[in-house]
This record gives sequence, structure tokens and C-alpha cells, in this order.
Amino acid sequence: MSPVSLRRWSWIHKWSSLVCTVFMLLLCLTGLPLIYHHEIGHLLGTDVEAPSMAPDTPRGNIDAVLASAQALYPNKMAMYISQEADEPAIWNVTLGDHPNDEHYKPIAVDARTTKVITEPAFEGGVFMSTMFRLHVDLFAGLYGKLFLGFMGLLLIVAVVSGVVLYAPFMRKLDFGAVRHERSNVIKWLDLHNLLGIVTLVWVFVVGATGMVNTWADLLLKYWQNTEIAEMLKPYEGQPKVEKMASIHEAILRAESAEPGMKVAFVAFPGTPFASPHHYGIFMRGDEAFSSRLYKPVLIDAGTGEITDRRELPWYLTALLLSQPLHFGDYGGQAMKLLWALLDIGTIIILGSGLYLWLKRSRKSKTVAQTSPAVREAPALARSKEAR
Repeated sequence: MSPVSLRRWSWIHKWSSLVCTVFMLLLCLTGLPLIYHHEIGHLLGTDVEAPSMAPDTPRGNIDAVLASAQALYPNKMAMYISQEADEPAIWNVTLGDHPNDEHYKPIAVDARTTKVITEPAFEGGVFMSTMFRLHVDLFAGLYGKLFLGFMGLLLIVAVVSGVVLYAPFMRKLDFGAVRHERSNVIKWLDLHNLLGIVTLVWVFVVGATGMVNTWADLLLKYWQNTEIAEMLKPYEGQPKVEKMASIHEAILRAESAEPGMKVAFVAFPGTPFASPHHYGIFMRGDEAFSSRLYKPVLIDAGTGEITDRRELPWYLTALLLSQPLHFGDYGGQAMKLLWALLDIGTIIILGSGLYLWLKRSRKSKTVAQTSPAVREAPALARSKEAR
């Protein structure tokens, strides 16, 4: 590589890294507890658990589940009903004042007895809720998500430029060498490069999938304005549904239409994932990875009949596939541990990169502030010795 190209890549790596480092550190620090959000919720007592019953206890009527939740807040409307893949004994009911209410009430209801278990704290209480919001959007909504997406793009640029620079840097050194006999700066530089190569693929994958996740709101809007709008054309101009069909019967129809799949969540009429005239029932697979892939089934909220069902478009499939890859929570405890260790390694990389830049900046500043006479003294001394 020519000296000019080397300087250019070095400049790209330096500034792409510096701009995103603080935010990537924040994302790594907040992402670490999110990997173990279920375990932390259980430890803090904020994770909802269903009462112990025989494994073959039948599920109760879902209309009764909804009625139990609404009895707590009679003036609120149903927005969503959802079920975690690893907790089929609980229905999570979301109630709000209107279909887009951000101050909704989440209520956990036993799927077997149809009795309310608790009103769970969102994402495991104040601590986990704060970690989640900082990680997702910096408490700034869509603009925060898009900003973090741009930081993710800079991270990818930093990773690619770092790989380009690694080969010429290591030309005279063994792979993975850390020169312990040299100064602290040199040791940290070698450790920075070593960890960077070791975590290369993981950082690239997590950075890229995180960037894709920040586009979720925009992709959903596009889907609603294209495919969903096309599915709803026959209902244009029709009056609002006054009497809702049984949600229990609607779910049974969706399960019959999609054998081998389970209900992930149900969106009630008027919410972003449904229409004013439909239940949006989103089915998922029953395996660790396929449970993240949804298939929407639209059911007429007045008649309870299926009106349309189709596969998600490729861009939403890509979005859903990016989420388990980003959080690493689909492969059990071993994968969570691996993700946590790689996350810690990335924190060390980012911290060491910041340390190296600060050291070099101070050195450059010291040299720049040194007077010409002081800078020339060593040269003069050498000249006198030579004479």
C-alpha cells in the first residue's frame, strides 16, 4: 500500500472511530444488561412468572383474558395481546386511551385461569427500562434511532478501515503479538489491534444489524402505506366497526389457517399493526430462530372471517432476522455468554482507542507548545558532540 493510501485510510479510521466511540461505548454498556434482561428481571423481582400448574392444563378463553384485563381499566381500549415464546402460560394485554397511546397499561393475565397476575413494569423496572431506551433511541424517539443508526454506519466504516490498516501494521510482527516490553501506549495499541481482529466479525454483524433495527419505524410505515394499504382497499369508505367479533374465535381461525405456527401478538383495530376494520394476528414459527419471523393474518373485526394473509416483504424479514442476531438471545445461555464476552471485548477496544488518541493528542500538543530553542537544543548538543 502506498504512503498516500495508508494516510488516507488512517484518516478515515481515526475520524470514523472518534465520532462514534462515545455512543458505541454507551450502546455496549447498555446492551450488556439487555442480553440478560430476563435474568435481571427475575433477580429484581420485576419478571412476571405464571403460577405453577400441571403442564397439560388447558388454556382458557381469550375473550375472558381480555375481559379480566379491561376490568381493571374499564375506560381504556385494547391495543394488543401478545405472548412470549418461552412463556405460553401468560397473555400480555396492552390497554390505552387511544390506538397510539404511548402511556399504555401492560397487564399480565394467566392464559389458563384467565385471571390477572400483575401489572408488570415495562422491560423489568426503571433500571432496565432506562437501559432499553438509551440503547434504542436515547430517549429521542425516531430522531434518536436514526442518529444511532448513523453511528452504527460509522462503526462499520471504522471496522473496514481498521482491517485495511491491520495488514501493513503487522507486516513486521507475528499475528496477535503484544509487545509487553515496550511502553504502555505500544502495549495498548497491540491489544487494541488484537481484540479488534478477534471481535471483527461480531462487531460487524452487531453493528450492521443494529443499524438495520434503527430503520424499523420507517420500514413499518412503508409497509403500512404499500402492502397493508393494498390489502385494505376493499374496506375504503366503510363505517367503523361497532361490535367486535370474538377475539378467541379469530385466533382459532388464524391458527387453523397457519398450522405449525403460533400467535405472537394480536393488534386490535386502529393500532399501527392493524386497520380500523381488522384484527391483525401475527403468527410465528415454533423454533428458536423461526419464532422471530412473523406472518400477518388479517381478520375482519366485524365478522371474524379471514380476509387476507401473506408473507412479510423481504425488508421486514431482514429486519426481523437482524433482531436475534443483534441481541444474541435465541441460542440459550451459551450464546448469551458469548455475546456478553464479545461485548466486553468491544468495550475494551473502544476504550483503548480513546486512550491512544488522547495520548497522541497530548504528545502532539506538547511538541507544538515547545519553543523552537528547546526543540533545537538536542540537535545542537548532538552537533557539538560530533565536533
